[in-house]
Parts: sequence; C-alpha cells; structure tokens
Amino acid sequence: MKTIFFKILIVVGLVVNIMYCKAQTLPLNTWVENTPNNAHLKDLDNELVPYIGTYKANYKGNEITLFITKEEDKLIKYSDKQFYKDVLLIKYIVKNSSGIIIQDTQNINHASYFKITSMGTMPPLEKVAFSYSGTNCGVGWGQIDLKKLNATQISWDYYPNSMILDEATCPSGTDTKVYLPHTKGLIFTKQ
Repeated sequence: MKTIFFKILIVVGLVVNIMYCKAQTLPLNTWVENTPNNAHLKDLDNELVPYIGTYKANYKGNEITLFITKEEDKLIKYSDKQFYKDVLLIKYIVKNSSGIIIQDTQNINHASYFKITSMGTMPPLEKVAFSYSGTNCGVGWGQIDLKKLNATQISWDYYPNSMILDEATCPSGTDTKVYLPHTKGLIFTKQ
C-alpha cells in the first residue's frame, strides 16, 4: 500500500513540476506587470533572429558599424522582481573620415554605460525597441528603434534624452560626446 502511495505521489509531483516549469516560459513581449518572478520570456517566434549580424552606415563623415547579437535568458532585475529574457545586444565602432576609431564598445563591460539592449519587439511594425544607457556619465541615454526593411537593411531611429551634468555627477574632462547617429531613418546595410 505504501509503495503505491509513494508511486502516485512521485507521479503527481512530476506532473506538477512539469506544469510549473511550462507556466514559467512566456512569450517575449509579455508585460513586466504580468511577468511572474523568475519567469523566462522567450523569443518563441524568432522575432529577434533577423536582426542578428554586422551592419554598417555612414553619417556626417563617420562610419558606424553595429554588432548585433542575441543573448538568451539575460537576467532582468527590478526592485520588486527579477526574470530572464531573450534580448538583442548592440556593440559598435565609430570611425571618422580618416578611418580612425573614435569610439569602440566591443570590449566594454556593458554593466554600466554604452549598453544598448532590446526591450521588446513591435511585430506589426517589424521593429525592435532598444534602451541605450548613454555614453560617459549617461549622456545621450534614450531609445533606439530598429526596423527591418529587407533581408540586408535596417532603419535606425535614435531618440536621446537630455540630462544636466555638473562636477558631482560627471568629472570635468570626461568625454561626453555622443558619437552614435542622432537621426531618424538612417539605413544600415548587413555585411
């Protein structure tokens, strides 16, 4: 009798565990308010995949190269919860007209500034929205939208926010120039 009881208990435990795990995998664009703690927001429809790659554009004499990669299960933390999400990350190089690199974020730890991370997709518009933490001292933080135009081109829209800097928030002599293109509709071509 005890053996049957334990077998039933194990089967019920396994079924509940499987159901619990499945319930924690949610679609990529689930609202944060509707996301349970420690859930996984997954790119189930491969909406992020078409953006992965290396893209180039020229803007005001500078050549900008974007390196877009996908990171699965990136830990996202809020004050009241944390969850995991599939995201796109952008690192970049900006060269001037002489070919000299004026900014390169490929080897920067994106835990602070220069971080460009996708927030979600807008499927009807074929866009991905990114948050940008800004350059040194957070200058230029804002939103970047990428729109897939075709198999080899994306359109770039950058909406920077402003901030007031003083000696307490940003030491004098710090390079606070934003080298990313502050424009809408800039076309990047896949390399």
